[in-house]
Parts: sequence; C-alpha cells; structure tokens
Amino acid sequence: MARKQQKDVSVLHGHHVVTGPELRATFGAAQADETARVRRRVLHGVVLVLLVGLIAAAIITALAIINGQLKIPAADPAEESVSTCPAATFDYTPNDQINLNVYNSTSRPGLARSVADEFLARKFVVGAVSNVDAGYRGAAAVISGAAGQSAAFSVQRNLPGSDYFQDSRTDGSVDVILAQDYKALTTPELVDQTPGTLSCPRESRRIADDDKWPVLPSAAPTP
Repeated sequence: MARKQQKDVSVLHGHHVVTGPELRATFGAAQADETARVRRRVLHGVVLVLLVGLIAAAIITALAIINGQLKIPAADPAEESVSTCPAATFDYTPNDQINLNVYNSTSRPGLARSVADEFLARKFVVGAVSNVDAGYRGAAAVISGAAGQSAAFSVQRNLPGSDYFQDSRTDGSVDVILAQDYKALTTPELVDQTPGTLSCPRESRRIADDDKWPVLPSAAPTP
C-alpha cells in the first residue's frame, strides 16, 4: 500500500503561506527603515534651522555695524620705543669753558690723575680727581645735568666709546667716570668739533637720579 504524500503546510492553494517569523522580520525591516528616514528628516531639519539662524545672525550683525550700533574693537597699535637720549644737536663748546671732574672706577692705579692731566693739557677746567666705586661697565660714563649737555657733548668727542647719562644737577659741570674698557682719549688733532648729538648706547639707563644712579660715585682717598 503506497504511503500518503505529506502535505506542504507552507503552500495553500498554490500560494506561499507567510509564517510568523517571516511576518515579524518583514515588519521589523520596514520599521527600521522608517526610523532611519525619520532620523534623517530630523537631522536635515536641525541643520536647516541652524543654517537659517547663522544667516540671520550674520545679516543682523552686518546691519548693526553699518548703522554704527556695533563697533569692532581695533587692535591696539604696538608701542613705539621712545628714545630718552637727548635729541638736540649741540655745537662744540670750547674746552676752557668746561668744568670737568674725573673719576677712576677701575683697578688701574693713577688712571684718574693721568687722564685729568690730559684734559688739563687740552685746556679743560678740571676739578675733582678721585677713585670711585661705580656700577658702570663700559669705556667711560659722561654725566651732566640738562644745563651741561653741550659741555658733555664736547667731552664725548674727546672720549671715544663713552656713554652719556643725565642726572638732576643744575650747573653745567660734567663728570667722567673711567671704566674697565677705557683705552685712551682721542688724539687732540683728530677731535671732531662739528655739531652733533650726545651718544647714549645704554637707552635703558639714561637718567642718573640721586637715589638710583647707574654709576653712583663714592670717592676713595687716592686718585
């Protein structure tokens, strides 16, 4: 007796019967696609709103600037370095009209006296001659008040490499402080007596006030 052929339950009247798992898979995929579409629409909406907001803000800002309601702060200009060295042009003051004090801040004995004698030979009026302890480092410091700047200019023409400082004195006297780099005075016949300006290599130490001199002299007994 022939076996009865087993009936395929997935086919009914020639049509495929959708099972529960297949139905859930189909609806799950459709739901996932719909969720993805909703997310894309939301993202596009947010981007569009932000873009419109930026454009509107740019237009409002531009109108405010045009109408003067909003000012953009300008960058502060860089500070220009201002020279504190006297800028005036001085004529050469005759040597015999210059009152000069000569100080030696080096360890070379007799330097102040020998240089003072050279100035005397050039007709300068030499007053104090002494050793000092000084904080200046260089060839020589030439110091005067405002009234002695022309005289200091003439002294510098005789003293190559010197550095001018101004202090608060009111007379026309000039101090020379010889330092470790001092070599010699300019040869008399080579001294330039044409008009010119003071030489101030040390721009940061121009004013030699009594309480903060860069070279505060302290006299010692032996010149």
